[in-house]
Amino acid sequence: MKTSPTRASRLAIAAALFAAIGVPAFSQQQKAPESLLPPGFDQPAPRPQPSPRPSPSPTSSAAPAAAPSPSGDGALSGGDLGPDAFDVEESNASAVAAVAPAIDLSQYDLPRGVRRPLNRIGILAAGNAPFPADAFGDVAGATQVTLMRRLDAPVASRWVSIALRRALMSPLDTPRGVDGADYAAERAWLLLRMGEATAARGLVSYVDIDDYTNALDRVAMQVALATGDPAAVCPIVDDAAANLPDRGWALAQAICAGLAGKPSEADQRLDAAGKGKPRNDLDTLLATKVVGMGADSRRAVTIDWVGVPALSAWRFGMATAGGVDIPDNLFATVGPEFRYWQALSPAVSPVNRAGAAELAAAAGVLSNAALVDLYAELDQASDVPDPLQKTVRDLRAAYTGSAAERVQAMKSLWDAAESPRLRYARLVLTAKAAAWIPANKNAAEPDRLIAAMLSAGYDSAALQWRGVVAPGSEGWALLALADAGGPIGYSDFERYVGAASPRKAAMLLAGLAGLGRLSPSDAQRGAEAIKVGIGGVNAWTQAIDRAGAANQPGMVALLAGVGMQSPRWDQVTPEALYHIVAAMRAAGMANYARMIAVEAVTRAE
Repeated sequence: MKTSPTRASRLAIAAALFAAIGVPAFSQQQKAPESLLPPGFDQPAPRPQPSPRPSPSPTSSAAPAAAPSPSGDGALSGGDLGPDAFDVEESNASAVAAVAPAIDLSQYDLPRGVRRPLNRIGILAAGNAPFPADAFGDVAGATQVTLMRRLDAPVASRWVSIALRRALMSPLDTPRGVDGADYAAERAWLLLRMGEATAARGLVSYVDIDDYTNALDRVAMQVALATGDPAAVCPIVDDAAANLPDRGWALAQAICAGLAGKPSEADQRLDAAGKGKPRNDLDTLLATKVVGMGADSRRAVTIDWVGVPALSAWRFGMATAGGVDIPDNLFATVGPEFRYWQALSPAVSPVNRAGAAELAAAAGVLSNAALVDLYAELDQASDVPDPLQKTVRDLRAAYTGSAAERVQAMKSLWDAAESPRLRYARLVLTAKAAAWIPANKNAAEPDRLIAAMLSAGYDSAALQWRGVVAPGSEGWALLALADAGGPIGYSDFERYVGAASPRKAAMLLAGLAGLGRLSPSDAQRGAEAIKVGIGGVNAWTQAIDRAGAANQPGMVALLAGVGMQSPRWDQVTPEALYHIVAAMRAAGMANYARMIAVEAVTRAE
């Protein structure tokens, strides 16, 4: 990481303090250790002016809109340790204190070859191949940024969301006309709105601190709140507070001082940030709660949610960091991404995460393995509510006993779901268990077993059922979409149309046509038979078709998200599905295309 002398001084001070006092983790509730610093050591002194932050060039993108955070007065001045903070008294009182020589910290800079460049930014997810560095081709940076900002996330499709997350995370070439740090900020900001707090944190952390811009500062704050980790902004808090007039940064300075074992400075900053606010201001109280977790803190508060009209990113982050449970009714005042942040947070108890985790799995934020692991934790926990205990028992039974008993346990889980989104989440929950059921023509629930396997991408296991399912059944339709084989006969499609709902039939037609499994003449014939148009042309269809033909998988994934901007699957059109599937196939993303088509038929009512 590139380190400037001014920043390095602060980082060295912070590292020394943390090493000396052993600041506890947020989730720990034990008594804070006694400070080892001499009396008066944590008293604030004037600090030097911060070094200027890199500012975007005239062609750089503007900062993304900030998520809700406390508003009010600008940053506080002073209060940090001054340059004389580490002078110590001689043991002999008559001795004259020597002035310590300045230390040249430039010798601790990383070699130029290992500093992270801004021309390619991204991270690798274990087990997932990254998108190519030129995944957006020659698409202008301004166009990419505009689409990212305007995308109303989260999107309807689990598999579109997975593809878009992997595209945004991947090490991508920074487009011309956009500052590299700002480009990372735009991508991380979209990931946050999708509910992908962990991926956003990885992307923001990739950029060396000296390269942060105001835009990346803002997004870094929102990432810290979404992950319930306010200490993540401590390395940038002073410079950000000096450049961004937002009360949240002033409170963050108090939090960082408190966590660094400087309670006097933390108290002064809290008092200054709370000026003009009522004594029971919730945002200040939540910050005070986190400050109170630092070493030798003299602050203790109780949080009362009565009368709180709405949740915000600040309130979510501070409550999560402080171990304060958030009332369920407040999540109705914000977008679904807050629930996904909750599902990803290890600071939240498994009992409180369970409901959010199933929703996150349906949205592509959590995998089948992560969801099963969470229920395994609940299996070992105490004080689990009865409905959750039944879910845990049924899931355990889905992996034990005979095949018939396991299918019956899965059926119990599927039938207990009370909403379309939860029904799909239960398919994801049981995907691995379904993959362990041998293909058998006498097996119960073959259609839902196949749907469960494919919801998590177990296509190899699902395709073993090709010779088992009845032609024209839903299981047959899902396997026809999951199979990478050649064209299918129109008569098979007609048989399915006669038994399925009109919307399922329309989605199957769009998927098969987009995958090239229906000939153009059969696709046209089928569209006329079920009265569905998939050949319409507009600016979006032209853009995604062009991106697919130009082999721009990143642009295709982003435009697919644009085409899936809906909180509900029933608002996704067959025409949009056709163009998304066809463009992904053209751009070398056939596996994603097949899973999206399968999901469309599965979730259609």
